Amino acid sequence: MSKTTSIAPHTAKPAGHQSLLPSSTTGERKIEHVRLCLNEEVGASGITAGFEHYRFRHNALPELNYDEISLQTVFLGRELRTPLLISSMTGGSAATGAINTRLAEAAERRGWALGVGSIRAAVERSELAATFRVRDKAPGIPVIANIGAVQLSYGFGVEECRRAVEIAGADWLVLHLNGIQEVFQPEGNTGFADLLTRIGRVCRELEIPVGVKEVGWGIDGETAMRLYDAGVAFVDVAGAGGTSWSQVEKFRSSDPVRRAAAEAFADWGIPTAECIAEVRAASKQGALIGSGGLRHGVDAAKALALGADLAGFGRNLLGPAVASEEALDQALAQVELELRTAMFGIGAPDLAALRGTHRLIRR
Repeated sequence: MSKTTSIAPHTAKPAGHQSLLPSSTTGERKIEHVRLCLNEEVGASGITAGFEHYRFRHNALPELNYDEISLQTVFLGRELRTPLLISSMTGGSAATGAINTRLAEAAERRGWALGVGSIRAAVERSELAATFRVRDKAPGIPVIANIGAVQLSYGFGVEECRRAVEIAGADWLVLHLNGIQEVFQPEGNTGFADLLTRIGRVCRELEIPVGVKEVGWGIDGETAMRLYDAGVAFVDVAGAGGTSWSQVEKFRSSDPVRRAAAEAFADWGIPTAECIAEVRAASKQGALIGSGGLRHGVDAAKALALGADLAGFGRNLLGPAVASEEALDQALAQVELELRTAMFGIGAPDLAALRGTHRLIRR
């Protein structure tokens, strides 16, 4: 995502509401990540999420009432008021824990699913667990715990994953794949050999559904099938076109070689729209989340029409979440309005009709 997004910006803060981000600088990695995502050009460059290559063919006579359009859906057996997800972003410090709390409260109010950032730090340091505890703020929605898949190569196993789920009070666990980021991250772990076997073991032994997501470079159809065959319950493609974590880590690195090399990967990855279409073609039934560079509710509608079961939003919501409760609520409401209006514009009364539409055409 570029720094300028299509969700309405919120530069003015309502009286009595202060930014959740500390004004002082800090070396804490999680706060550093938030600062960089908000203040630096960390979006992918030279590549887009690909939704501009699709458009909906307008239906001037939709034969339905706008107020009766339904966004309700079922994902992995859980009913949701919307097919929308606040993607995994942060946690691990007091400030980022407050962001998670605000995200959880907003998701609960509006019926979005919620992912939290990587819980590894809290598994290793119990004093950080509170920054990921969102269940009491979001008792009625699905919550997704999150661990880096590569940690399975560095001593994490089923018990650590179970602990992450317990901390977040989660319904599902997602293991994220971020190989390119790990290369450029000063603290990076790059032992990705035999990872599929370890992922399969977690899927077999953990009591809840386990998914796998990328962090912004995408999952193709072939890789998705390997994951589904290993027992993964859902795939979040998290494609290219949004945040580039090689760009984020470039700003954190003091190594001039790595900083320069990161620039070569600004256009790396598979566009999100391409990932969704490819994974759905490879698996008609596999649970699928489409995220990565979604700008607004029309992109969400396109993601769903291409085959995603849920559409995920990340950095577009971070600025509003940091700014104020009202700003975040407004951002979520805007996405819902755009999605519902796109459905009205093609005559789709519900998500089944949206997913089966013939009115999404490639430009």
